[in-house]
Amino acid sequence: MDRAAGEDLEADPGEIAARTVLPPSLRPRLGLIGVLAALVVVVIGVLYSGHSAPGAVDRWIFPPTADSVRAPWRQVALVLDFLGEPAGSAMVIVAGVVGCLMLRLPRAAVLVVAGAGATVGTTTLLKHVVGRTIHGPGNLSYPSGHTAFATALALMAALIATDRLGLGRTAGTSLVLASGLVAGAVMGWAEVGLGAHYPTDALGGWCTALAVIPATAWLVDRAADRLGDRPPRRAADAGRRERP
Repeated sequence: MDRAAGEDLEADPGEIAARTVLPPSLRPRLGLIGVLAALVVVVIGVLYSGHSAPGAVDRWIFPPTADSVRAPWRQVALVLDFLGEPAGSAMVIVAGVVGCLMLRLPRAAVLVVAGAGATVGTTTLLKHVVGRTIHGPGNLSYPSGHTAFATALALMAALIATDRLGLGRTAGTSLVLASGLVAGAVMGWAEVGLGAHYPTDALGGWCTALAVIPATAWLVDRAADRLGDRPPRRAADAGRRERP
């Protein structure tokens, strides 16, 4: 067999593995974390279903008022809030997709769209199911869609980075959780500070993303594999068997 061809075949499996959006080494831990996060979302949702006022935990953490954040930090909070609005989130998603395609990561580009859509769709559904409101009957608040969206973006970016950098289970899990925690905390601060959400809304949004993104990433990998995204691996195996 031609040496160059053999080297190309050997490179294919690595290239394909790099496109995996949920590294196999992270699946057990993130799966367990996702289940626990989903339970937290359900518990908080049951506790505050139909409520229209902050609970004891909310008042203890950060009672939401219209002037909780003042200049110059208020401008920072407003910018963060815009990134979670339809126009801002669309810009962020497009930028993420373009970046993935420039890096030749089509599967990651699909994850950005699917993950963001699944997260926003889940929070929207939960808001209507739970029925918790803030500042009036029409303002559904639980869970925080802004916090969930920001957390989802950070989780997806960390998953992609983990695979690209070849991080192990511990380092990869730490990166994913730390990224999600920072993004969720920052956006949660902005939303609570602007009086748009209760602290427990932000917690619910953060946990929603922790539950949705690993599951979505796993489904994207499964769908891509079933659509024949990995035939080169079989070719590589065949090439190795043919070597003298």
